[in-house]
Amino acid sequence: MNVKSIAGQLGGRRARVALLSDTTHPLADHWSVSDLFTLTKPRVMMLAVFTALVGLSSATVRLDPLSTLGAVLAIAAGAGAAGVLNMWCDADIDAVMTRTAMRPIPRGKISRFGALVFGLVLSGFAVAVLALATNLTAAALLACTILFYVVVYTAWLKRATRQNIVIGGAAGALPPVIGWAAATGGVGLEPLTLFLIIFLWTPPHFWALALNRTDDYARAGVPMLPVVAGSAATTRQILVYSGLLVLASELPWVLGFAGAVYGVVAAIGGASFLLLAFHLNRSMGLDRRTAHRLFVFSIAYLFVLFATLLVDHGGDSFSPMRASHAGHTVGALQAQRLPGAVRIARSFINLSMGEV
Repeated sequence: MNVKSIAGQLGGRRARVALLSDTTHPLADHWSVSDLFTLTKPRVMMLAVFTALVGLSSATVRLDPLSTLGAVLAIAAGAGAAGVLNMWCDADIDAVMTRTAMRPIPRGKISRFGALVFGLVLSGFAVAVLALATNLTAAALLACTILFYVVVYTAWLKRATRQNIVIGGAAGALPPVIGWAAATGGVGLEPLTLFLIIFLWTPPHFWALALNRTDDYARAGVPMLPVVAGSAATTRQILVYSGLLVLASELPWVLGFAGAVYGVVAAIGGASFLLLAFHLNRSMGLDRRTAHRLFVFSIAYLFVLFATLLVDHGGDSFSPMRASHAGHTVGALQAQRLPGAVRIARSFINLSMGEV
């Protein structure tokens, strides 16, 4: 199936998909707790909480344990609420995609209305708890993140433009900013740098997956870049964004709020990321194994990058002098901690596979 024939089917598929969205399954709302948990996209939620923790630990102010617990709970609930509302909005296309057909709403375990109510209640709970546990700035950022992900990305961009992942990636990049704001009540250069890293990481990560799911997205009427532009154009874009990502990943070290260990890890990981993107571009997207390897590696890359930042800050509040005092003792301690981060990364990859 060539690109033109795939793109030409998008309009016709949408009409059929719309009919599926209005069908009421006879088993709807025969749900279990595990069905509700699945609606929250727990793997995506885990990534959001982890990156938010890095933003929180990097902040210039340290929260007390109770406020920290409240912030983590609220951010997890907010990420979960966004996942629920995403599945509510995407129930029509989920029903015709192989990868998503077994989600609770397409299976008829939970009705769309039930998912909507659950998502709205969970959203309100998350924003309220974050406001009470920390401050209004962090709560407002969380509310805007949920709205952006559901309204701007899911309901509009995902179905309207090939740039859906590029623009929509902003929602997934905001958790470290929310974590920083929860501790400080404001936004600084450091969390914006973390935002930029995740923002630039998102397109190559998702497009590497989409290269092996082109028929699935075409059948659902979703104009992902490989569907409407072809695999060759997609691999070129992956290479461009990978190059920008590698440059952005060094900013924490260049700007002085991460140590030398982080700089080395970012350089090695970035070189590996670029090499995989280069090989994928050479194959023009026809090598499915290389696309899959890049997708898997991108998960490990982001986790190790942020785990190294977390180790670099050692769980303490951020100190600007940290980079300039990265001496032998600190370096040795970091080196001892890094293997543990790598072991956690392996587990994270296993949990994250297939949930995007």
